[in-house]
Amino acid sequence: MSDLMERLRGRLVVSCQAYPGEPMRDPRTMTQIAQAAVAGGAAAIRAQGIEDLASIVAAVDVPVIGLWKDGDATVYITPTLDHALAVAATGSHIVAIDGTGQERPDGRSLAQTIEALHERTTALVMADCSTLEEGRAAADCGADLVGTTLAGYTSYTHRTPGPDIELVRTLVDAVEVPVICEGRVHSPAQAAQAIEAGAFAVVVGTAITHPQTITGWFDHAVRDAAESVVCGE
Repeated sequence: MSDLMERLRGRLVVSCQAYPGEPMRDPRTMTQIAQAAVAGGAAAIRAQGIEDLASIVAAVDVPVIGLWKDGDATVYITPTLDHALAVAATGSHIVAIDGTGQERPDGRSLAQTIEALHERTTALVMADCSTLEEGRAAADCGADLVGTTLAGYTSYTHRTPGPDIELVRTLVDAVEVPVICEGRVHSPAQAAQAIEAGAFAVVVGTAITHPQTITGWFDHAVRDAAESVVCGE
């Protein structure tokens, strides 16, 4: 296994992404957040968008998992080979692509996309999957890592309240490549649970880098508590 991969074994990856229209949707802001995450112990950064990636790669000394979210179709995570090549050109060490069996905008299969990436770049490929079958297929197609990123985010999968730990376990038993737990990891305890289930590494985004959501969690808790106090008077 490459030195790059060994740097991720049993470690935390922090996803630094902001949604369109949000105040933090800016390459400089995302870069500063990535730097703060690395200072806090993150072994790698996951980020999206060509400008963000170029800035982050230049600013941190840890591996970067890059992707490009584009479009509103069912396949939107680095949806085409051209998107993937552009991500690799930023210097991203790993390119994350949609690893489902859904039709891609450019008509290429998952296998064709992975093969072309390996032939034309030095980047590793992470397949973002939603089911055991997709994870197996992605590994068979040559993906270097398989993630549970899309579990609960495809029309045919159930969204668990937290990370899909059962999918992590079954994937670890089913494939030879590292399995990355990603999606709805909202606490240190859940991150630890993923590692205990066999995950090679854990990606945490929202709970660390999305203050709007985190603020909402606290706001709802405070409001609920306030209502309970009033009702109890």
